[in-house]
Amino acid sequence: MTDDELSRTFAALADPTRRAILARLADGEATVSELAEPFAMSLPAISKHLKVLERAGLITRGQHAQWRPCRLDAAPLGPATDWLDRYRQFWDGRFDRLDAHLLRIQHKDIRR
Repeated sequence: MTDDELSRTFAALADPTRRAILARLADGEATVSELAEPFAMSLPAISKHLKVLERAGLITRGQHAQWRPCRLDAAPLGPATDWLDRYRQFWDGRFDRLDAHLLRIQHKDIRR
């Protein structure tokens, strides 16, 4: 995944409406109207969110006659998760060192 693809993924995930749409699509495909139901916004506004998700590769749209269901495509989340995991490992190491330091301090206080 290129930096631009990673940027598109994170930009798409930055909006709470788009994250809610992805959460809904994790339960199965849905039409634009179905996706718009829980939101107080117009269908064109929902369509704009869907275009952002589609450009990021996070959703695909099918074609069944007049019905164009949206589906989650979680593949771009893998590289994003990998990118975040490097920083999680960094912070886990820092927290492990902090825990060890605090235990040393605690043992010194107990010995006094």
